[in-house]
Amino acid sequence: MRLFTLEHNAIEFGADLAVQGAVVVLLIALLVTAAPGERWPAMLMLFASGLLGWSFIEYALHRFVLHGLAPFRHWHARHHRRPTALIYAPTVLTATSIAVLVFLPAVLLCGLWRGCALTLGVSMGYLAYSLTHHAIHQWHIGSGWLKQRQLWHALHHRPVHHPGHYGVTTTFWDHVFGTTGVSPRRRQALKELNPIP
Repeated sequence: MRLFTLEHNAIEFGADLAVQGAVVVLLIALLVTAAPGERWPAMLMLFASGLLGWSFIEYALHRFVLHGLAPFRHWHARHHRRPTALIYAPTVLTATSIAVLVFLPAVLLCGLWRGCALTLGVSMGYLAYSLTHHAIHQWHIGSGWLKQRQLWHALHHRPVHHPGHYGVTTTFWDHVFGTTGVSPRRRQALKELNPIP
Protein backbone atom coordinates (compact mmCIF):
# COMPACT_ATOMS: atom_id res chain seq x y z
CA MET A 1 0.00 0.00 0.00
CA ARG A 2 1.31 3.42 -0.94
CA LEU A 3 1.15 5.48 2.25
CA PHE A 4 1.97 8.94 0.92
CA THR A 5 0.18 9.17 -2.42
CA LEU A 6 -2.89 11.25 -3.20
CA GLU A 7 -4.42 8.98 -5.81
CA HIS A 8 -5.37 5.50 -4.67
CA ASN A 9 -6.75 2.32 -6.13
CA ALA A 10 -9.89 0.61 -4.83
CA ILE A 11 -7.93 -1.64 -2.45
CA GLU A 12 -6.08 1.29 -0.91
CA PHE A 13 -9.32 3.24 -0.56
CA GLY A 14 -10.93 0.24 1.14
CA ALA A 15 -7.94 -0.05 3.48
CA ASP A 16 -8.27 3.63 4.37
CA LEU A 17 -11.95 3.16 5.25
CA ALA A 18 -11.05 0.05 7.25
CA VAL A 19 -8.51 2.04 9.29
CA GLN A 20 -11.05 4.80 9.92
CA GLY A 21 -13.70 2.26 10.91
CA ALA A 22 -11.28 0.38 13.15
CA VAL A 23 -10.43 3.58 15.02
CA VAL A 24 -14.13 4.29 15.60
CA VAL A 25 -14.83 0.69 16.75
CA LEU A 26 -11.76 0.68 19.00
CA LEU A 27 -12.74 3.95 20.67
CA ILE A 28 -16.33 2.77 21.16
CA ALA A 29 -15.15 -0.54 22.63
CA LEU A 30 -12.69 1.20 24.93
CA LEU A 31 -15.28 3.66 26.21
CA VAL A 32 -18.05 1.07 26.65
CA THR A 33 -15.89 -1.49 28.42
CA ALA A 34 -13.53 0.62 30.52
CA ALA A 35 -14.81 4.17 31.04
CA PRO A 36 -16.24 4.94 34.50
CA GLY A 37 -20.05 5.12 34.48
CA GLU A 38 -20.24 8.45 36.28
CA ARG A 39 -18.36 10.11 33.41
CA TRP A 40 -20.86 9.10 30.73
CA PRO A 41 -22.90 12.34 30.70
CA ALA A 42 -19.75 14.41 30.12
CA MET A 43 -18.44 11.92 27.58
CA LEU A 44 -21.71 11.97 25.63
CA MET A 45 -21.54 15.76 25.49
CA LEU A 46 -17.94 15.62 24.29
CA PHE A 47 -18.83 12.99 21.69
CA ALA A 48 -21.59 15.28 20.36
CA SER A 49 -19.17 18.21 20.46
CA GLY A 50 -16.69 16.15 18.43
CA LEU A 51 -19.33 15.43 15.78
CA LEU A 52 -20.34 19.08 15.57
CA GLY A 53 -16.67 20.08 15.66
CA TRP A 54 -15.96 17.78 12.74
CA SER A 55 -18.66 19.44 10.64
CA PHE A 56 -16.90 22.78 11.16
CA ILE A 57 -13.45 21.26 10.56
CA GLU A 58 -14.73 19.73 7.31
CA TYR A 59 -16.04 23.10 6.13
CA ALA A 60 -12.97 25.08 7.21
CA LEU A 61 -10.47 22.61 5.75
CA HIS A 62 -12.32 22.49 2.46
CA ARG A 63 -12.76 26.24 2.17
CA PHE A 64 -9.52 27.63 3.58
CA VAL A 65 -6.96 24.83 3.16
CA LEU A 66 -8.05 22.81 0.11
CA HIS A 67 -9.12 25.92 -1.80
CA GLY A 68 -6.66 28.36 -0.27
CA LEU A 69 -3.24 27.08 0.74
CA ALA A 70 -0.47 25.70 -1.43
CA PRO A 71 0.29 22.85 -1.92
CA PHE A 72 -3.13 21.63 -0.75
CA ARG A 73 -5.11 23.68 -3.28
CA HIS A 74 -3.03 22.21 -6.12
CA TRP A 75 -3.64 18.70 -4.82
CA HIS A 76 -7.35 19.38 -4.44
CA ALA A 77 -7.52 20.84 -7.96
CA ARG A 78 -6.66 17.33 -9.19
CA HIS A 79 -9.86 16.11 -7.53
CA HIS A 80 -11.87 18.85 -9.24
CA ARG A 81 -10.40 17.93 -12.62
CA ARG A 82 -11.07 14.21 -12.09
CA PRO A 83 -13.90 13.90 -9.54
CA THR A 84 -14.39 10.15 -9.93
CA ALA A 85 -10.71 9.32 -9.32
CA LEU A 86 -9.91 8.13 -5.79
CA ILE A 87 -7.92 11.24 -4.84
CA TYR A 88 -7.87 12.02 -1.13
CA ALA A 89 -5.54 12.72 1.78
CA PRO A 90 -3.31 9.78 2.72
CA THR A 91 -4.32 7.83 5.82
CA VAL A 92 -0.99 8.62 7.44
CA LEU A 93 -1.73 12.35 7.19
CA THR A 94 -5.31 12.18 8.45
CA ALA A 95 -4.60 9.73 11.28
CA THR A 96 -1.60 11.75 12.44
CA SER A 97 -3.59 14.99 12.26
CA ILE A 98 -6.44 13.60 14.36
CA ALA A 99 -4.01 12.10 16.87
CA VAL A 100 -1.88 15.24 17.24
CA LEU A 101 -4.49 17.98 16.83
CA VAL A 102 -7.49 16.34 18.53
CA PHE A 103 -6.63 13.34 20.70
CA LEU A 104 -3.45 14.58 22.43
CA PRO A 105 -4.74 18.06 23.31
CA ALA A 106 -8.09 16.62 24.46
CA VAL A 107 -6.39 14.04 26.70
CA LEU A 108 -4.03 16.65 28.14
CA LEU A 109 -6.85 19.10 28.82
CA CYS A 110 -9.71 16.77 29.76
CA GLY A 111 -8.26 13.39 30.70
CA LEU A 112 -8.21 10.05 28.92
CA TRP A 113 -11.91 9.19 28.84
CA ARG A 114 -13.13 12.61 27.82
CA GLY A 115 -10.35 12.86 25.25
CA CYS A 116 -11.39 9.50 23.79
CA ALA A 117 -15.04 10.63 23.64
CA LEU A 118 -14.18 13.86 21.81
CA THR A 119 -11.86 12.00 19.43
CA LEU A 120 -14.60 9.44 18.78
CA GLY A 121 -16.96 12.23 17.70
CA VAL A 122 -14.39 13.75 15.35
CA SER A 123 -13.35 10.34 14.00
CA MET A 124 -16.95 9.27 13.41
CA GLY A 125 -17.61 12.58 11.64
CA TYR A 126 -14.55 12.04 9.45
CA LEU A 127 -15.66 8.50 8.59
CA ALA A 128 -19.14 9.79 7.69
CA TYR A 129 -17.53 12.46 5.51
CA SER A 130 -15.30 9.90 3.76
CA LEU A 131 -18.21 7.58 3.01
CA THR A 132 -20.50 10.43 1.93
CA HIS A 133 -17.91 12.03 -0.36
CA HIS A 134 -17.11 8.69 -1.93
CA ALA A 135 -20.78 7.88 -2.47
CA ILE A 136 -21.67 11.21 -4.08
CA HIS A 137 -18.86 10.79 -6.62
CA GLN A 138 -19.14 7.05 -7.25
CA TRP A 139 -22.74 5.91 -6.78
CA HIS A 140 -25.91 6.49 -8.78
CA ILE A 141 -28.31 7.80 -6.16
CA GLY A 142 -32.05 8.03 -6.73
CA SER A 143 -33.40 10.14 -3.88
CA GLY A 144 -33.14 11.01 -0.22
CA TRP A 145 -30.51 12.69 1.94
CA LEU A 146 -27.57 11.33 -0.03
CA LYS A 147 -29.08 12.61 -3.29
CA GLN A 148 -29.37 16.07 -1.72
CA ARG A 149 -25.72 15.88 -0.68
CA GLN A 150 -24.80 14.86 -4.23
CA LEU A 151 -26.68 17.81 -5.74
CA TRP A 152 -25.12 20.22 -3.24
CA HIS A 153 -21.64 18.95 -3.99
CA ALA A 154 -22.31 19.15 -7.73
CA LEU A 155 -22.82 22.89 -7.22
CA HIS A 156 -19.40 23.03 -5.58
CA HIS A 157 -17.78 21.29 -8.52
CA ARG A 158 -19.52 23.63 -10.98
CA PRO A 159 -19.13 27.12 -9.51
CA VAL A 160 -20.94 29.50 -11.84
CA HIS A 161 -20.41 32.97 -10.39
CA HIS A 162 -18.32 32.41 -7.29
CA PRO A 163 -17.12 29.44 -5.26
CA GLY A 164 -19.10 27.94 -2.42
CA HIS A 165 -20.87 24.81 -1.23
CA TYR A 166 -17.90 23.65 0.83
CA GLY A 167 -19.85 21.41 3.19
CA VAL A 168 -20.07 17.78 2.12
CA THR A 169 -22.04 16.19 4.96
CA THR A 170 -24.02 19.32 5.88
CA THR A 171 -25.05 22.70 4.45
CA PHE A 172 -25.09 24.31 7.91
CA TRP A 173 -21.74 26.14 7.81
CA ASP A 174 -22.25 27.28 4.20
CA HIS A 175 -25.44 29.00 5.35
CA VAL A 176 -23.76 30.43 8.46
CA PHE A 177 -20.85 31.89 6.47
CA GLY A 178 -22.78 32.83 3.33
CA THR A 179 -21.03 30.45 0.95
CA THR A 180 -24.11 28.95 -0.63
CA GLY A 181 -22.70 30.13 -3.95
CA VAL A 182 -25.63 30.87 -6.20
CA SER A 183 -29.17 32.20 -6.09
CA PRO A 184 -32.05 29.78 -5.37
CA ARG A 185 -33.27 30.14 -8.98
CA ARG A 186 -29.85 29.26 -10.40
CA ARG A 187 -29.53 26.38 -7.89
CA GLN A 188 -32.86 24.95 -9.13
CA ALA A 189 -31.66 25.18 -12.73
CA LEU A 190 -28.46 23.36 -11.81
CA LYS A 191 -30.41 20.64 -10.00
CA GLU A 192 -32.05 19.82 -13.31
CA LEU A 193 -28.64 19.05 -14.76
CA ASN A 194 -27.19 15.62 -14.21
CA PRO A 195 -25.25 15.64 -10.93
CA ILE A 196 -21.59 14.81 -10.84
CA PRO A 197 -20.92 11.13 -11.53
